[in-house]
Amino acid sequence: MLACSTAHFGRTSLALASIQILDDPFGSFPTDIELAMCRQCLDPQCVIACPTGAMHIDQDHHNVRRIDQEACIGCRKCIRACPFTPSRIRYDENRKKAVKCDLCKETPYWNVEGKQACVEICPVGAIVFSNDPPKPIGPDGYIVNLRGPGWAKMGLPLE
Repeated sequence: MLACSTAHFGRTSLALASIQILDDPFGSFPTDIELAMCRQCLDPQCVIACPTGAMHIDQDHHNVRRIDQEACIGCRKCIRACPFTPSRIRYDENRKKAVKCDLCKETPYWNVEGKQACVEICPVGAIVFSNDPPKPIGPDGYIVNLRGPGWAKMGLPLE
């Protein structure tokens, strides 16, 4: 989360991150920790809901669903249209615009072409973006065992 905010805004802020790592202290493995990031839906309701076309599919950048910040009017329709809870799109109160993962396309503080800051910094290798064609799998298809070898390397318990 901190890598995301730093790459995009030049400062560490959990509130500015487009990826969220949710920790349920009352949950149990493997669902006590969840990576909540845009899943780049095949049928993106956020794109359909956007009245200005600001939310669009960027065919020049891996078909990522992106927000043109100049065209965004801050109506939040894309946020309400996102089928995930919490929404993978957030509202930036300071700029009055919707913000979401852009696969590090617009990162003034991250100059590594074709690589995502969250993937590069994740100590357990839990975040992966694939070039394989997307498959319509549900949320269960995204559960990643965060307590794998990387977790053990950090000296943390596996159970």
